[in-house]
Parts: sequence; structure tokens; C-alpha cells
Amino acid sequence: MQVLILGIGNVLWADEGFGVRCVEEMAERFALPEGVKLLDGGTQGLYLLPFLEEAQALLVFDAIDYGLPPGTLRLIEGDEVPAFMGAKKMSLHQTGFQDVIATARLLGRCPPQMALIGCQPVELEDYGGGLRPAVAAQIAPALEMAQGILARWGITATSGTTPSPDLADSAIRRDAYESGRPAAQDACRTGDDRFFPGAR
Repeated sequence: MQVLILGIGNVLWADEGFGVRCVEEMAERFALPEGVKLLDGGTQGLYLLPFLEEAQALLVFDAIDYGLPPGTLRLIEGDEVPAFMGAKKMSLHQTGFQDVIATARLLGRCPPQMALIGCQPVELEDYGGGLRPAVAAQIAPALEMAQGILARWGITATSGTTPSPDLADSAIRRDAYESGRPAAQDACRTGDDRFFPGAR
């Protein structure tokens, strides 16, 4: 079975990067069999359609506003996934991905099995910021949840690593990105100086 494991969101906006950080961590912690693809979907919207068309099962990680306490993790499956992807728009990528699923369904190419692992964000309005501790702490539980979903789909995820050319460059992976951010007293108030040079 062809399985797509997709992280969506924008790593430049604090907890918006939860989904992308999950797939990065999955590549570093699990050895996945052939036929399972890990993809940093970022904010690509309809550009993700060809990847969905190839998959028989789709597992998505994302920051979702469920209206729950910050840092809460929740699993949504099956036909409920598209509804939650657009339940409350937090950013352009969310509506965009709902459109991807709708288009895939219209074409008769939507994966028959879908699951969404979402985390309630703490902070989004912090350009250049990393995951907040309450959200970062949910990466490991989210991966355990994903391992269980894959097992139900007949996919075994064992300890190890998975080479994944479709993830972000190492320069913007979580450790490098968050450790390189200036201290609060040195950071530009409108964002991160690494992205707004001379913005003070």
C-alpha cells in the first residue's frame, strides 16, 4: 500500500510548524518500509494534489484550532478529516489543503484511508519563532499515535531512520532553526532579523 505521511504548516510562524516538525522527527526516529513517503508539504496547497493521487492512505500532521487548551493533541479519521482541515482558518495553508482533498475527491483519486493528528497551538503570531514547549512536547506522543495508525494499516514502523529527500534542508530543521534565533532582547519586534535584515 502506498502511504503518504504529510506535515503541513509554516515553520516560520511558531506553532504553525508543528506538522512539518513531526515528519522531520519521524524520519529521524523510524525506519519505514518502501511505499511509505514522508513529505514536508509546507504551504504548497494544490501543488500537493499529485502526491495524494498516488496514495492509498494519507496521514497528516498539522497545527489545528480545535478550540481546546493549548498543546492538546487530537486524532481525526476518515470523512471528518476535510471538515477539520477547514473548521477554523488559522492560515492560508489550511484552506488550501481542504481544497486539495476536495479536488482529489472530485477526480476520484482521494486516498480511501485518511487520518489527521492535530495539535492545538499556543502561539502563531511570532515570525521567526519556534515551537512553544507545550506544542513541542506533543511531537513524541503524536509519533506514537502515528505508529499505531500505521500498524492498523498494516505498516510496521521500527526504530531507525528513513532517508527522505522531500523534507526541508538541514539548515532549517528544528534544532538549527531554533538554536540560531537571537535572544528576545536582540530580536526584531516585527520578526526575526535573519529574515528582515535592518528591520529595527
